[in-house]
Amino acid sequence: MAKIEFDNIPTSLRKPGVYTEYNSRNAVTTLPTNESEVLIIAPMTTESVTNFTLPQRIYSDKEAEALFGAGSWAHLMARIAIRNNNLLNLSVMGLKDHSAGVAATATLTFAGTVTMTGVVTAKIGGVDYQVRADKTETEVAVANRLMAVINSTTDCPVKATLNEKVLTLTAKCKGEIGNELTLATQVTAEGLTITSTAFDSGATNAELAPALASIAGTHYQIIVSPFTDDKNAKALKEHLVSVSSPTEDKPGIGVMGWRGTMAAGTTFTEKLNSERITVGWYKGSIEANALIAAGYAAIIAKEEDPARPLNTLEILGLTEVDATQTPLLTEVNQALFHGLTPITVVNHTVQIMRALTTYMRNPTGEDDIAYLDLTTIRSLDYVRKSIQQRIRLRFPREKLLKRTEMAVRSEILDVLRLLEELEVVENVQKNKDKLLVQRNIQDPNRLDTAIPSDVVNGLHVVANRIDLIL
Repeated sequence: MAKIEFDNIPTSLRKPGVYTEYNSRNAVTTLPTNESEVLIIAPMTTESVTNFTLPQRIYSDKEAEALFGAGSWAHLMARIAIRNNNLLNLSVMGLKDHSAGVAATATLTFAGTVTMTGVVTAKIGGVDYQVRADKTETEVAVANRLMAVINSTTDCPVKATLNEKVLTLTAKCKGEIGNELTLATQVTAEGLTITSTAFDSGATNAELAPALASIAGTHYQIIVSPFTDDKNAKALKEHLVSVSSPTEDKPGIGVMGWRGTMAAGTTFTEKLNSERITVGWYKGSIEANALIAAGYAAIIAKEEDPARPLNTLEILGLTEVDATQTPLLTEVNQALFHGLTPITVVNHTVQIMRALTTYMRNPTGEDDIAYLDLTTIRSLDYVRKSIQQRIRLRFPREKLLKRTEMAVRSEILDVLRLLEELEVVENVQKNKDKLLVQRNIQDPNRLDTAIPSDVVNGLHVVANRIDLIL
């Protein structure tokens, strides 16, 4: 006869009465949900006495603007993330500019007097800033009014200053990240010309490492970085390795963006070689890497089925690039072999082609496709979460007996079967003999398990052969 165990009614109780306690250990038989807590860490423009803020839960564009400054990267990234997933569980940390940071600048040089009324457009980071140029107006008058438009648009990422005929645009946030801002001009007013220079000279990004260290005790499934410099990329990789370890038990992935060439992008991803980092590559994007990353991350979080591919999902808020920027098949294929996730334009929508991690080689340097697709690590993290939740619910203070071993194995097998129903894993019955639960030979209080997890793969390639019959 099995012994009935009580948590709160001691056997030594002698006072007469009827006593009742509740036991919820066996109440939950379902799997946990798979929502993601997303954290964006990005530069701010608001004053701060510390180098970074505490994580702030953000529900709207306006909240991000108020907390981190209009036109800051923290504000702009939060905005595009919310646009792509309005149910996003989003927190944002603002970063103070590095003490050695230098802001990127660009210039617009005006010349001539307007001989026929038209429109002057400056496109900064994909956003149009326009003024009408009236007949007989001087270049200085037009430049002055364009400066006023730019400075009155609070969410513009730059500030404008005018010195005679030269309008200088200075990034609100310092660092190399400002060099990613794009600038283009269009003039329909005859007699007036504008010569522009690209944003450059930005140097020394803010540092991620101290901010990441401060949130090591909190579980974020997705961490979004606006930076693509080697120092900050390494800091993100090391943080994810640490918090995702079995002992820390807060697994997550890092998301970055890339708008440059495939060659430069694959050089960047090869340095990372991490199953926990994914880099969205949108060649020639008008928007900066930071905004690509924020939009891409929001789409990842929106898909709660970890095994379902993200192919064809649209990222809102990214401008359709010119057809000349469409990568060739050879470029795309090389990107997919070197850890870059292609984002392309299909039917005038910006879509994810196939979401990969940057993992390409094992520790011995051999090519390894174990963690090629982002779905693999996301599926394994969900299997981990599901099994750990079940064990913690069922065995919070269990004696280690033979029946305990059998019960633990039974619960794990039940979780695997439920995961198979959700199509996260497959072949559970076939692999059940590989499920091992045994006592550790060195620690008498420990159970060791080996759990076969045949994660479901995505359908990415269909190869047809059409045989002609005459």
